[in-house]
Amino acid sequence: MLGLLLIDDFALMSYASVIEPYRAANVLAGEELYRWIHVSIDGRPVRASNGASVVADQAVGQPLACDTLFVFAAGDPARFRDAATFAWLREIARQGATLAGVSGGPFLLAHAGLLDKHRATIHWDHRPTFAESFAEISVEPSLYVIDRRRVTCAGGTSGLDLAIELIEREQGHALATRVGDWFIHTESRAADQPQRASLRERYGVANDRVLKVLARMEATVEEPEPRAALARVAGVSLRQLERLFAAHLGESVNDCYRRIRLDQADQLLRKTGLSITSVAIACGFRSSSHFSRAYRSRYGISPIEARRVLSAQRFMPR
Repeated sequence: MLGLLLIDDFALMSYASVIEPYRAANVLAGEELYRWIHVSIDGRPVRASNGASVVADQAVGQPLACDTLFVFAAGDPARFRDAATFAWLREIARQGATLAGVSGGPFLLAHAGLLDKHRATIHWDHRPTFAESFAEISVEPSLYVIDRRRVTCAGGTSGLDLAIELIEREQGHALATRVGDWFIHTESRAADQPQRASLRERYGVANDRVLKVLARMEATVEEPEPRAALARVAGVSLRQLERLFAAHLGESVNDCYRRIRLDQADQLLRKTGLSITSVAIACGFRSSSHFSRAYRSRYGISPIEARRVLSAQRFMPR
């Protein structure tokens, strides 16, 4: 038995990518290998991010005997704080079920204390927020992570890879292969495959020296390294590094570094309740005033104004 906990604004793609392989396994096997129950906070239909609704079979808090409970959350999972749901998740875990967080679902498992001392992953868009919120959890940039009775998945189409892996573990390679073929997914991706396109693809850069520096920049947002240290990473002089960045990215080393840090800061502002000062520190700015000036220069509004706009959008009627 599978449980499917859906939180309002869950991503329909993530949900379908997980449940459809199980449906296909039943069809291809010619028998009901899997059954599932949909759960919502209050037992009412749940709205997906695209406006579609899924009918719930029961509410959080009601008894649920399942082997695996999938938790689907997107939108702004960092702000989900329903204590009753966290308690219910802990109870399901005590019963011996495997708990699987998908897309933003790992946030709920972490808030419930269910990822302590476990490896985990989460959608790359949520990763900076997750890392700031749960510094004690080691987050991997994988498609999915299976660690004992805890499963975490980046969401999107990676749910298909996860479901096929789980089906193979339970039903064998032959059926899992047929499920993959059913969805024209002839080569399932391994769990440790990266979630995002490579630096080469994202930045449109082919120069290996520049790519090395970009990788270091993305890894050191909180404590930016001086240009001289970045030049040593590239194995060139500082003057040559500036020439490389001008030629391949059309900007200076400092401008590029600042852009990367501001982009992460923008994510933290929009997806966490961290104070502006905390966001500034997390992204390597020496003060909140310095951060505010840099943020306004890039986005045209101050961090405070950005928070106000986001708050207004969040409470707009749908």
